[in-house]
Amino acid sequence: MSTVWEPGDAPDASAHAEEAERLVSASYTDDDLEIDRSLRPRCLADYLGQGRVKGNLGVLIDAAKGRDEALDHILLSGPPGLGKTTLAAVIAAELGVRLRTTSGPAIERAGDLAAILTNLEERDVLFIDEIHRLNRAVEEVLYPAMEDFALDIVIGKGPAARSLRLELPRFTLVGATTRTGLLTGPLRDRFGMAFRLDYYTPAELAGIVRRSAGILGVRIDTHGAEELSRRSRGTPRLANRLLKRVRDYAQVRHEGHITEDIAAEALAFFEVDHVGLDTMDLAILDALVHRFSGRPVGLNTLAAAVAEDPDTLEDVYEPYLLQLGFLTRTPKGRQATPRAYEHLGERAPALPEGTAQSELF
Repeated sequence: MSTVWEPGDAPDASAHAEEAERLVSASYTDDDLEIDRSLRPRCLADYLGQGRVKGNLGVLIDAAKGRDEALDHILLSGPPGLGKTTLAAVIAAELGVRLRTTSGPAIERAGDLAAILTNLEERDVLFIDEIHRLNRAVEEVLYPAMEDFALDIVIGKGPAARSLRLELPRFTLVGATTRTGLLTGPLRDRFGMAFRLDYYTPAELAGIVRRSAGILGVRIDTHGAEELSRRSRGTPRLANRLLKRVRDYAQVRHEGHITEDIAAEALAFFEVDHVGLDTMDLAILDALVHRFSGRPVGLNTLAAAVAEDPDTLEDVYEPYLLQLGFLTRTPKGRQATPRAYEHLGERAPALPEGTAQSELF
């Protein structure tokens, strides 16, 4: 497949490294990277949870290393905060190669992607977060790069146009997405393996909390770690974030030692309730129950009511509320369930006579 670049947009060898560095890690702040790097596992043995995915990857990585080949391209999907970025770094570390990180929205032009690809070394791992947000022109450049490890470029237009083929090193693309349905068929089919990451159990999260506490030098007992894990929404990113906030509270109010009671007290102080709902979760339920009187509500209307972006509401907040059974999606819109009313201390509306509860929720 050939891609047409204007002369000023074509990849230039002298600018490859500079352009690649500009785009790599474009979606991460320095603070985020510093905090995450200190807590992220660096090998599969330290990566807690996701046993099925870990087992499969272990076999594939060992096979690729045994043949001295690049690992096949991998697609990781699942809700935010489950460790897709971390797993990409672990894959690179296990292979003993360099990791290059960027995101779909950061790659604006075909030339941007070419700059990154031509700066890769043999068997490098390229991680593209939010890969479903690549624009179509960039995506078409990626197809031959993934299949043939080459870029077919037509520079210029008309009689002055000339064709150029750039050979690429054999690399591994690891793509991450929270919206698998938004990936085009041709892109999805070019991944050799696809893994979906699931929410973590409280026991798995408790192990992650204890490991992170050890790295941060935080004193926490078993029950304190379990209390944090129960309120972490099945998400390691949130578990680590809550641990740091509880650490601060315990340092100021309780000499730094985190017990079950201190963890519960701290999380109540930071407005995280006993099942892990925060102020936005409660605002969503409150809007459904009170402002809209329990009627079904469209996503955009609900997002406007709570002053939140519809995509954020759908990707970040809804999955956990659905998992808890506090929210349901009906043909007419989102609706609070009787369990949500109970959580808010309200009485659920009476069902029409002769109507089964399952027909409404």
